[in-house]
Parts: sequence; structure tokens; C-alpha cells
Amino acid sequence: MAVGTRPEAIKMVPVIRALRASTRLRPLVVSTGQHRELLAEVFDLAGIRPDVDLAVGEPGLPLNHLFARVLSGLQDALAELLGPADSVTVDGPAARYPAWALVHGDTSSAAAVALAAFHLRMPVAHVEAGLRTHRTATPFPEELNRQLVARIAAFHLAPTSLNEENLILEGVRHEQVFVTGNTAVDALLWAAATARPSGLPELDALLADPGRPLVVVTAHRRENLATRALGHVAAALAQVAAERPGTAFVLPLHPNPAVRAQLRPALDPLPNVLLTEPLPYPVFAALLGRAALVVTDSGGVQEEAPALGVPVLVTRESTERTEGVDAGTLRLVGTETGAVAAAVRHLLDDDRARAAMAAADNPYGDGRAAERIVAALEHLTFRTPKPARFGSGYRRAAVLRAAGFDETAIHRAERA
Repeated sequence: MAVGTRPEAIKMVPVIRALRASTRLRPLVVSTGQHRELLAEVFDLAGIRPDVDLAVGEPGLPLNHLFARVLSGLQDALAELLGPADSVTVDGPAARYPAWALVHGDTSSAAAVALAAFHLRMPVAHVEAGLRTHRTATPFPEELNRQLVARIAAFHLAPTSLNEENLILEGVRHEQVFVTGNTAVDALLWAAATARPSGLPELDALLADPGRPLVVVTAHRRENLATRALGHVAAALAQVAAERPGTAFVLPLHPNPAVRAQLRPALDPLPNVLLTEPLPYPVFAALLGRAALVVTDSGGVQEEAPALGVPVLVTRESTERTEGVDAGTLRLVGTETGAVAAAVRHLLDDDRARAAMAAADNPYGDGRAAERIVAALEHLTFRTPKPARFGSGYRRAAVLRAAGFDETAIHRAERA
């Protein structure tokens, strides 16, 4: 299995741990190397050491160069570790090559690994398959990467029934899709069990003070950076923070200097805004659990915060996690300064609205996704018993929509 970014590492740690516990399969962990330090923090916590490091990362590396380095680097690394590529025949890989290539999500490195595995005739299993916005430029390049991997994968591990539906509508046979729940929920529950002090006195004081309202913010999306929308979101948060000095805002900053340059000017001067370096995942899990609400453009946080009963405002123009919007755990607010500020004020001021979002059922998982994934791989490889899928297979919002209720009424009912 291949991992390149910190979010990928967080979501794949439960799968690696479940594979390690298997008596039939074992993981060969490949780090693509573009976020090595951030990856190491997550892997060290879980006691994981990559078997292969492609070391492709460097600051400012263009996406095409990253893709090419991963594509060729994986083949070279596997040839060195397991034997030459010419041992791969038209009938499949040599016996010493992995039985499955697992890739996660939507990064360019995941798409490159999937293509490299296809060229080596290793079957690809796609973890977190089927997420769609249906707009290839939003988010960029993630949406198209998902679609590329879907064309390559033999087995699609979809978090939700809506993700399964997306794949079927694109021509994937439903017999190749398994609904598992999202491993993000598995990872969150694992991390919460390993909670520890952050080492930052100001942050530890906030975590220990449940009486003070706390807003957690993450902001880093490529499309928001390119349009300078991060600066608009920062301006909105600065307005609300200045109006409410008793409310704390915590924003762990992304390492990208361009991201920081858009966020710092508006937020740095405010005493109730704490800007931190990226936090260890267990600390971030504890921070989410303490929050009154979350403002984010992160895909993973849209899945994680609802598992802890925390409302989420999504600062994007579209989201591939529409189940959360339908369920009422997420609210899509865009990036315009006035709209973001109004949405944050509303949830801080309206206890009933905040409580309704907090109480909505999380559609993304029950903490057993990795267990289902490994059981399915064992079933495919060794004909062991087939595992049961996650969820009941229907969504209330979808049924109401088919019955003729309009979108506004559906979402109002979900929030009531």
C-alpha cells in the first residue's frame, strides 16, 4: 500500500494495523516521500516504519514531475526489493509481487501508484472510492485523480452508499464495490484513545477549559489558495473573533508558506486567535472533540468532526461529501467573507441550530471500516467468509428527494 500525505497516513494507519493483525496478509508500506516529516509523525505514533521510501518530494515540485517520479520510482523500488519488472507476465505479477496494490483517495501520488501497479499487472484496490463533485476542476486536481483511479481499480472500497452510487453511474459494476464506512472514523477513535498534552501551554489551557467557546479552523485547499479565497476566510474569522473576545479560535497552519501568507495578516494580531504549527494527530483529535464548531476546507475533517458530534462549516464552493450536507452534519458556506462570518455567528449564537447539527447521524462510519477492508481482501484472496457492508443502503434525503420534496425543504428538515 502506498501513502504520500499526512491525511493519507491518518486514514491508512487503521488499514495497516488491521493487515498486521491478519494471519493471512501482511502490508508492504510504501511512502512516496512528498510529506516525509508529517508522515513520520503519524507513523511513529502507530509504530509503523515504511518498507519503501520513494523520496520524491521537494518544495515547489510541479504535479507532472511528482506524478512521473512516483510512476517510475515505484517500479524501480519494487524491482530492487522483489525482482526485475520483466518477471511480470501478461498473466499477472510474479508470485513474489504484492497480491494487491492499495491506494487511498485522491492525491496525484495515489493516481500515479495506481497506474504503476496496473502496468505491473497488480490488481488495484481503491480505499475511499467514489467521492465526487462531478466538476473536474473542483477540487483540483483531486476530483480528476479520483476518476482516474476508478478507471484503473479492480476493487472499489466506498465509504458510503452514495459513493457506491457514483461509481455505478460511471459504469463500475456494483459487484466490484464494497461499502465499508470511512477509515477516517477508525483513525479518529484510535487517536482519541492515545490523547496526550500538546506541549503548548496556551492550547492545553483551552483543552482543559470546557466553559470557553472554541472554534477550530483548518484552511489549505489548493483551489482556495489559487483564488486567494483563504484570505477572505481569514478576514471573516477575524471579524467574528474581534466581536467575541471570549471565544477562542485555533488554527493549525499548513506548512505551505503561501497558505500562511494569506492567513496570518488578518489573524495574527488577535489575542483570542491561536495559530499553531501542525499538531500531532491525537492532539488534533482532542481539539476537535473540545470544539463548539469547526470551519474547514478539509475533506477529512468533514468526516471526523461529525463522529465527535461537532458541527462543520465547509469553506468550499462544492464538496464531494454531500452525504454530510444531506444528513445535516455539514453546511456548505463558500468562501465569501460576509457569508462565512454570518454562518459562524449563526452557529455560535443559535444553540438550537448548533445542537441539531451536533445530533445528526454521522453517515461516514462506525470505526470498523479497516476491519471490513481487510476481511474483504482476505475473502477475495483466500475465499474466507464475505464481510457485511456498512450501513443500510438508503439515505433519508434521497428518499425524500425521490418523493418530490425540494432541496431546501429537505435540508431544513434535516437541520430541524
